[in-house]
Amino acid sequence: MRTHMLSSSLTTFVVAAVLTPGLAPASAFAQVVEQTIRVVPDAGGGGIQLPFGPAGQRQFKSGSGRIRGRVMANDAAVPIRRAQVRITGPDIAPKAALTDAEGRFEFRDLPAGRFTLQASKTGFVTVQYGQTRPFEQGKAIELADKQALDNADIAMPRGGVISGRIADEFGDAVPDASVTAMRLTWTNGRRRLVPSPGRIAQTNDLGQFRIFGLPPGDYYVSASLRAGNNPLLDLELGMANGTFTTGVLGAAAPEQRSGYASTYYPGTPNAADAQKIALGAGQELAGADFPLLPVRLAKVTGLVVGSDGKPVEGAAVLLVPSQRDLAGLLAPGTARTARDGSFTLGSVPPGDYTLQARSVQTITSTQGDSVMVFRATAIGAGGAEAEFGSTPVSIGGDDIQNLILVTSKGATATGRVIFDGPAPASLAGFRVSSVGVDPDGAAPGGAAASLKEDGAFELKGLAGPRLVRVATPPGWTVKSVKLNGIDITDTGAEFKPGDSVGGLEVELTQRVSSVSGTVSGADGSPLKDYTVVLFAESPELWRMPMSRWVHGARPDQEGRFRVPNLPAGAYLAVAVEYVPQGEWGDPDLLDRLRSKGKRFTVSDGGSQTLDLRLTREY
Repeated sequence: MRTHMLSSSLTTFVVAAVLTPGLAPASAFAQVVEQTIRVVPDAGGGGIQLPFGPAGQRQFKSGSGRIRGRVMANDAAVPIRRAQVRITGPDIAPKAALTDAEGRFEFRDLPAGRFTLQASKTGFVTVQYGQTRPFEQGKAIELADKQALDNADIAMPRGGVISGRIADEFGDAVPDASVTAMRLTWTNGRRRLVPSPGRIAQTNDLGQFRIFGLPPGDYYVSASLRAGNNPLLDLELGMANGTFTTGVLGAAAPEQRSGYASTYYPGTPNAADAQKIALGAGQELAGADFPLLPVRLAKVTGLVVGSDGKPVEGAAVLLVPSQRDLAGLLAPGTARTARDGSFTLGSVPPGDYTLQARSVQTITSTQGDSVMVFRATAIGAGGAEAEFGSTPVSIGGDDIQNLILVTSKGATATGRVIFDGPAPASLAGFRVSSVGVDPDGAAPGGAAASLKEDGAFELKGLAGPRLVRVATPPGWTVKSVKLNGIDITDTGAEFKPGDSVGGLEVELTQRVSSVSGTVSGADGSPLKDYTVVLFAESPELWRMPMSRWVHGARPDQEGRFRVPNLPAGAYLAVAVEYVPQGEWGDPDLLDRLRSKGKRFTVSDGGSQTLDLRLTREY
């Protein structure tokens, strides 16, 4: 993490922006950052309050509800002290509490609503309230007005550990290598390797690593070493002439011509040849030793040219690893174009990449003596004047020189939001955005926009296949998205750079459909621990990008499940003991469950109540 100290005549404060390696989206392009910073002087000469979330966020609710509970180790009746418990919900700002000596926590002043609790502490598996199995979705808490829930207890299992040693081709220790535990999971329409959240270790001076806090499961361990600095795309804030400007810094390490490929245990560069490590609950597995594979590093040089034929100064240039087989790899480096549009990316290991470039803009303003509004249209934010370009690049160890990457302005799409019924008094809480459906996640070109008073909107900087979605206040949902009369709600549309697209129409409705119900066992007794999978009867809808037609649901504290905002149509519902979160999107699983499902239909604004029996074989 790179932090920069900024000073003025009024106060001193710190602002930092970081993209975490291995956990950022594949494009590694930041979105719009809009943050209000209030400087509060204190006796020490200055201080700062950094509110979480974007400026202009809607007002949250409060009430007189309460949730209490205890966090306990699930292998013994022992309270876990100083565990962090976080509560989230659609109508409250996220809050956190530390457990006391008895493992107790409490959240007060809660409105009626649906809440999620999550507990974490070093050495234990991070779990949600109601979670009883690895990678399972937790249970929501349904809180009525003024209700007090005093038994929201959370059992935390002890985390497993994978440890080992990373060496070079001579058997010598490799310090400062990033080591990641990855698992195969269904995500974004395909099965791929993704890092287990938060589980990245770094080797010490002896080459040793220790990845802890892992749930039981099958893991693939990968190690990467990058020459010089970590390959972060840093947003550096600098003070110049009383205003803030942004700069994108590339890796400034000395060029190296030999290095190491990302390597998987027990020592292969190919994810398909990696050997999985089976980890039991709370188990410590030592001896996961493997060598990094030496490779020749290449240098990539070229020129970024804008749509006007002129060199682009200050463009951010990035090599994105191919995501066809796995997700979460570190990018080999970033650069910023010089005044003549030239760039150099050094120390690039062999592999298939997408070379991306995007211009960067910044807008800043101040309000009064103590409030500053900082708004940066950064990489990938799709601003009005932003341009971007991309091209596939295959690196085999030899240098690639004189690449010319031509950028272009993204497409502009205009449209209007209409309402099925009376329009709300204010449109301030509505925001239109585009969501990329590229399965490899490598295409830039997204945008977001607020609504004008008449419901009109304009999205700029679009590229590639994208869905159009609307963030709405509670009680509203998207009914349909049409482009010149053609329904693109689930298929999205292809946006070509430079195009001007009109005729978008997004219909919103308060006729929100929902499905709820209970599940019983073979003997008819009600169950409180299960997962319900709801999916469209038509298999074609399972394979839609980011499908609205497939859902997984867990019961609340009373044993009832609820799924809101289902599109109207015919569905099947199956109750099973356990499905890891997100795995219900796998068409193979849905195909096996299809014959076990209970059929039901949902109409616009309608509701269904289901009584399901647990299915144990499928």
